[in-house]
Amino acid sequence: MSKQHLETYLNDHLAGSVTALELLEYLEKEQGGRILEHSLAALRAEIAEDRKHLEALMKQSGISTSLVRKAVAWLAEKGAEIKLRANDPDRGALLLLEALDALSIGIEGKRLLWKALAAAGLPGPPATAYTALEHRAQDQRGRVETMRLHAARTALGAGSGPALQ
Repeated sequence: MSKQHLETYLNDHLAGSVTALELLEYLEKEQGGRILEHSLAALRAEIAEDRKHLEALMKQSGISTSLVRKAVAWLAEKGAEIKLRANDPDRGALLLLEALDALSIGIEGKRLLWKALAAAGLPGPPATAYTALEHRAQDQRGRVETMRLHAARTALGAGSGPALQ
């Protein structure tokens, strides 16, 4: 495996974690005092821990962090916040649905990261650790999916049940 390819791949995923953590922090504030606030905070803590695994792997592999990629990811998330607020000025279920869509896609990308690293036989944590991280991402995505579907019912009017707001 080319070290340059590995450096690009891991830095792209590190940048994705910046976006996810910023988006979760934003959602926590938006959900302040509502039932989802605690679920989102727990998810953010887990994703921060996953990011530490990625950073440790990068350090072990002699790969430096791309500050440019991290900065662009941060800016992209701020742009996403503006877009979310423009789509749903009342900051309701549509904002939540679209944000959870983005998180779900990002978490799936993280799951695929761990799977790819295990398949590539990348030195680092044992394959079982990659598998555990992959399963954790799968669990995270399942929890986001539950929240997302509740938001979809409210935002899209396809159900009579209340959203988990």
